[in-house]
Amino acid sequence: MKWLKRKQDDQPQLSLDQQREEKLAELGAQLWTSRQEKGLSLEEMVAMTKIPRRLLQAIEEGNMNDLPEPIYIQGLIRQFADALGFNGVEFSSQFPVVSPQKNLQPVGESNSIRLLRPFHLYLLYIFVIVCSISSLSQLLNNAALKADNESTPSVEQETVVDSQQKPIKTESVSDITKDKNNQSVQVGVTLKASSWIRVVADGKTQFEGTLPEGTHRIWKAQEQLTVKTTNAGGVLMSVNQQAAKEMGELGKEEEIKIAAKPQL
Repeated sequence: MKWLKRKQDDQPQLSLDQQREEKLAELGAQLWTSRQEKGLSLEEMVAMTKIPRRLLQAIEEGNMNDLPEPIYIQGLIRQFADALGFNGVEFSSQFPVVSPQKNLQPVGESNSIRLLRPFHLYLLYIFVIVCSISSLSQLLNNAALKADNESTPSVEQETVVDSQQKPIKTESVSDITKDKNNQSVQVGVTLKASSWIRVVADGKTQFEGTLPEGTHRIWKAQEQLTVKTTNAGGVLMSVNQQAAKEMGELGKEEEIKIAAKPQL
């Protein structure tokens, strides 16, 4: 028994950042699956939660880089989960905010420390978190609206002329919008049953192998995505955040190609 305990203690422990990334990916996949089962789009979730679309999508994709501080991430997860019918407080508590600390206080100090942790302080802590999340959500919404207004290009581009009637070179609207003519394509899959899958993005194989039941993965491409499986009925596929549908019949082989459409 002592040897077994020593072996367990020698196992490397994940850092707090790694724990957060893994737990965010797990919770995000559950929220994505629940939203797909209810037939709700991200735009509808924005209206229900008052959370910007880019933050909801970052949570579903487990993308920590596009999200704020961990304490705010936990609050966003709670609002997202509440809107989908989960117990938001219990669901979001799975996301680690601070690292656990070992209790190293002397015995003589245990009573005094216990006195500093009454139940009303816990309620005050929850109240502060709720207020902070509400304020953050309002600030993010205002910032998103301001950014949209500032980024809207003008309809016409005029040539600027100085006092000596010499034209000054200006950037045309066509150059500004040149990179926006093509819309990338995104595919999300959720495994209802263990299935072999191959995903090719823009001519390059991104994944090939067997995924277990319950797995949720997302792939993106600029021109074309090809998804092939040997168990079409066990794979739910969503294209560009739309409602997920089965690729075909159980036990049947199916290959689907999705091309990016030019943005009008």
